[in-house]
Amino acid sequence: MTTVSNKTKRPLSVPLPGGKKLHLGPGKSGQITSGASEHAQLKKMIEAGEIEILAEGQRPADGGPEGKRGHAQPGRSQGIGRRGGDR
Repeated sequence: MTTVSNKTKRPLSVPLPGGKKLHLGPGKSGQITSGASEHAQLKKMIEAGEIEILAEGQRPADGGPEGKRGHAQPGRSQGIGRRGGDR
C-alpha cells in the first residue's frame, strides 16, 4: 500500500483507476494500492503540488496529524462514563 497525503488547505477528491475516488480532508492522508499511484490524473495532482505520495512506512514531511492518532486527550478518562441525575 502507498500513502497519499493532501498538501492543500481544502478537501480533495483524488481520482483513482476504475472510476473510484479517495476523499481527503485538508492535511489528511489515505492509502491506495501501489499500482494506483501510476494513474495519469494522480500524477497531474502530484505535479501541481496538491498531493504527495509516500512509500510504505514513510511519514509526511510536516509531521501532520498522523502522529497524533490513537492518543488519549489529557484530562479525559477513556471508557468510563459519569453517572448523572438524582440518586
